[in-house]
Amino acid sequence: MKRQNQSFVVEFILLGFSNFPELQEHVFGVFLVIYLVTLMGNAIIIVIISLGQSLHVPMYLFLLNLSVVEVGFSAVIMPEMLVVLSTQKTTITFSGCFAQMYFILFFGGTECFLLGAMAYDRFAAICHPLTYPMIMNKRVFMKLVMFSWVSGTTVATVQTTWVFSFPFCGPNEINHLSCETPAVLELVCADTFLFEIYAFTGTILIVIIPFLLILLSYVRILFAILKMPSTTGRQKAFSTCASHLTSVTLFYGTANMTYLQPKSGYSPETKKLMSLSYSLLTPLLNPLIYSLRNSEMKRALMKLWRRKVDLHTF
Repeated sequence: MKRQNQSFVVEFILLGFSNFPELQEHVFGVFLVIYLVTLMGNAIIIVIISLGQSLHVPMYLFLLNLSVVEVGFSAVIMPEMLVVLSTQKTTITFSGCFAQMYFILFFGGTECFLLGAMAYDRFAAICHPLTYPMIMNKRVFMKLVMFSWVSGTTVATVQTTWVFSFPFCGPNEINHLSCETPAVLELVCADTFLFEIYAFTGTILIVIIPFLLILLSYVRILFAILKMPSTTGRQKAFSTCASHLTSVTLFYGTANMTYLQPKSGYSPETKKLMSLSYSLLTPLLNPLIYSLRNSEMKRALMKLWRRKVDLHTF
């Protein structure tokens, strides 16, 4: 990072929905409840899978990693967002904005690859059930998980360092709820053409290609489900995959629209709403989708609850 840049702008101002102060007052309470429910829901999944030996299989261990990502993603965005909503203008330091952007990209990039790995796991389990233990063995599982986390780190390091190497010598008001790349990039007073080429290419590699591979996996899964002789088997397989596909569509759809073109023609308010879709709704819906639609997760939760009740009884 070029040190001289910090002599121009030492802090930023997050505007949030300051043009609609009455809106900020109403949504603050709603967002606070969503944040608390998100933390609680994902924390429960982490605890259930960690303590349930029967759930120590790739499908649920991928889910555990996803819940860890969702907790981190929410913790990076939501507290600052709540502060923004409680005031008309919120100040964030230069280093604080750098850190927030870094972890948004870190957790967002990791989630992209984790969702892809989960789709591959479902494809292997449904389309190749007899050889599944060999296809998704412990070594392959660890490689996929490590690749997801390392990829998220790489994306965050390269992109954040590059963005904050640009000079910020003009306005310091970020017309957004957080320090996301497209919003911060609008304040740069330099030619960002090369970075935009990188951002476009990066989005293709990190978001669109995994998304297309996930869709291809589900096309194969759909054909495999339709060939199943048992109606019960078809329903169970379809239910398992529908939850994952719902999460994938919500996350990738809005992330694509936001990051495919950092300086796109969307209005600032539209960008904020799209950002809320993957930063607010996805972390909230993932634990609800996966736990409520999964009988094994519900059984593990009830078992954990009974164990807690028994401990209190004795």
